[in-house]
Amino acid sequence: MIHDVDVLIIGAGMSGLNTAIQLIRWYGTRNFEIIEKSDHIGGTWWINSYPGCGCDVPSHFFSYSFELNPNWSQKFAMQPEIYQYFDNVAKKYDVHKHVRFRNVVEVAKWEEQSGTWLVAIKDVQTGKITERRCKILISAVGALSVPKSCDLPGADKFKGRVFHTAQWDHSFNWKNKELVIIGNGCSATQVVPVISDGDGAVKQVTQFSRQSHWLSERPNPEYSTVFKWVMRWIPFAMRLHRAAIYWEKESEFSGFDTVSGTEIRKGWSDVAADYIRRNSPEKYREFLVPSTEVGCKRRVNDTDYLLSLHRDNVELVYDDPVDDILERGVRTKSGRLIPADAIVLANGFETQKFLFPMEIYGKNGQSLTDHWDQVSEGVPSAYFGTCVAGFPNFFVMMGPNTCSGHLSVIYTTECQVNYTMRVIAPIMKALRINRSIMPVIRSVPDVVDVKIEAEQRDLAMVQEKAKKLVWASGCTSWAVETKTGRNSMMFPDWQYRFWWRSVFVAWNDLRYGTSQDAMATQRQKPNETTPKILILRGAVRMRQRPGPNAASSYESHTVEDSG
Repeated sequence: MIHDVDVLIIGAGMSGLNTAIQLIRWYGTRNFEIIEKSDHIGGTWWINSYPGCGCDVPSHFFSYSFELNPNWSQKFAMQPEIYQYFDNVAKKYDVHKHVRFRNVVEVAKWEEQSGTWLVAIKDVQTGKITERRCKILISAVGALSVPKSCDLPGADKFKGRVFHTAQWDHSFNWKNKELVIIGNGCSATQVVPVISDGDGAVKQVTQFSRQSHWLSERPNPEYSTVFKWVMRWIPFAMRLHRAAIYWEKESEFSGFDTVSGTEIRKGWSDVAADYIRRNSPEKYREFLVPSTEVGCKRRVNDTDYLLSLHRDNVELVYDDPVDDILERGVRTKSGRLIPADAIVLANGFETQKFLFPMEIYGKNGQSLTDHWDQVSEGVPSAYFGTCVAGFPNFFVMMGPNTCSGHLSVIYTTECQVNYTMRVIAPIMKALRINRSIMPVIRSVPDVVDVKIEAEQRDLAMVQEKAKKLVWASGCTSWAVETKTGRNSMMFPDWQYRFWWRSVFVAWNDLRYGTSQDAMATQRQKPNETTPKILILRGAVRMRQRPGPNAASSYESHTVEDSG
């Protein structure tokens, strides 16, 4: 069966770019395509451009291990600098030309005979749907890609602007305007200080919050010229600095165990509570010091949020929630009317609707949702957060149970990508052999699938470990599915063990096979008795192919020829 591209990657964010680059670095191939819904690469760090957007992981660890950056401007980088970093890396490896922007994957179906994925792709501008067939399908859309909508009554009647922080309306000028912010996630604590300060400040911002977060003091020094020089020119300086950050962050996991980490968490909460009380207005202190276990939700760095609560144009409402939305504002449960020119949603993402709204169908036409109904009570799950039984040649970056409460998502995703590169090695070999004119001695597998028993064992282990950690202590968390109590987001172990599993692959958990079409193609290859003159003539024809500058189009052509 003819296929259009070897590898189809869904998403041009941090994990999608890494996947593409590793295909180049590991296998020297550019026979891949990236489907991206926006008009830029960068994923989260392009889409999230709200005021004050930044990262809570130190810059020198929030970067690819193979592309260290000595020029970070400060300890915790802001969104523009992070986006520029990913854009520069993409340009270095010339990835942009492989991206189909403003396109989304609607449906992907596995075809057993050909051992390929048939993918329906929609152009979001024209609505036109095209199909692409690939050998390997990789989802790199991430877990925080679908913002929660506004489910409050009356939202459709509001005459002002309504937008999520992840879909910030940059045409809206907030100066001297009245804003309502619904939610108290990390984005809200970053937005409020920026829009309430300076000459361009809002007239009034009213923030509604149902629960507080453990806030941590976060100094953010700018790096000096000397520090940058050391990072660039002193051998191993950046590596050592990065390793020190890793060790500092990784050691925090010891406090996540519900029993053995009690004293460690008490130390964390004492320090955080004291910081909150010293820096917040008295009228909010009782609410701002959480009653939940520290670590149950990821701690939030204080980016002058507590300072902003002292301003006259900032109000925090925590005991009178929004009841409905009116034409010119909101009405609270007590009946209070609050005028608003805009309503900003800082209410998080649909973390339990994984890969939504894509439809993925594996063996025998089974959908991902049906599979999850069978193995994990309808909650998203995956073996090593990466593979799903019955969905061959399909890999998920930033999949279920791959997040951590203390380290960088880039670290985890690099592990997943490198694991995937190891697992697909036989398939990449089969693709090369199918294009070669050389004889085939024995069949080469072109399909890989995780065994169902291995998947079930892995999922059971993850849930059992998660029950013993602070995430199961009772707080309302986006990591836990409320109906089943299953943790679908967090990896319940030390991060070095995640790396270990990515390097030392449990090969017995995988099943390799050869599709019918691949076997037929390999049987048609010349055997050892084929006259050498035929092979020689083939070699002459190969030399007449385009040179290295046309490698990408040549590979695409040979894919079609090889079937």
